[in-house]
Amino acid sequence: MTADRRTVLRTTARIAALAATGGLLTACGTGTLRRADPGALAAHPGTVDPQHTTDPAWNGAEGPASPAPTAPAEPGPTGEPTAAAAAAQPSAPPAPPVLPPLAPGTPAEVAYGPRTGKNVALTFHGSGDPRLATALLEIAEQRGAKLTVMVVGSWLDQQPQMARRILDGGHELGNHTQNHLNISAMTPDQARAEIAQCAERLQRLTGSIGRWFRPSAAQYATPMVREQARAVGYEHVLSFDVDPRDYNDPSAADLQRRVLNSVRGGSVVALHMGHQCTVDALPGILDGLAKAGLAPVTASRLCA
Repeated sequence: MTADRRTVLRTTARIAALAATGGLLTACGTGTLRRADPGALAAHPGTVDPQHTTDPAWNGAEGPASPAPTAPAEPGPTGEPTAAAAAAQPSAPPAPPVLPPLAPGTPAEVAYGPRTGKNVALTFHGSGDPRLATALLEIAEQRGAKLTVMVVGSWLDQQPQMARRILDGGHELGNHTQNHLNISAMTPDQARAEIAQCAERLQRLTGSIGRWFRPSAAQYATPMVREQARAVGYEHVLSFDVDPRDYNDPSAADLQRRVLNSVRGGSVVALHMGHQCTVDALPGILDGLAKAGLAPVTASRLCA
């Protein structure tokens, strides 16, 4: 058996075990389908955007392995665990975030939300310098904006503290694969492993795999990728309808124009952490959205 095959089998077994114990969040917002109308959520047109490729801010490193289990705490002279031993004990599993139910008829792949509303979703590729990521979160929080971060699993290996930092700010986390490779070109087993490995990290760090999956190096998921995402526990894929290509590092003023000239009610905007231009542009983007009467909310709130 090859090393790749063994990795896939191990990962699939871990996810199956989580599902068996109720650990995977899979179902939400089910109901009867709605008739298509201007206010409805949009399903994707079924094509792949080959230009939405690997972000240069992501360094491609696999990151360290998961920490090994710790031994039971040794008692001190009084029979109580020593401070050092107690500190080494794993903390209680984190409580999963509470998400609003999705609207009935939410499609399997969402490209934008209701056009008749005044909400938009600013979504971010989660990788890069954690200082830039933190700066983006702080700017959003100062202005009451909520973001959705589609996180790369290998980034969580390197920066595990960012998972709770994002959720503690009232934002939402989703799965953007483990290594941000061209998932559309993979075999089904490889694609499932990429999704499952990131899901395992989200589950361990936050108590949930999250609601949304977004394919790497593609705007839309192929049928094969959607099938593998469902197998891991993701009923919904989050695409986008506004791509200002901030990963090319335009000026802050140019990035603001790209977003504000394209965004409208229901838009899902694809942005990237790890880029100074995006940090510099975000205050102006938020000001422009406010002037247009648009409110940045999480993807789940947009689709609720």
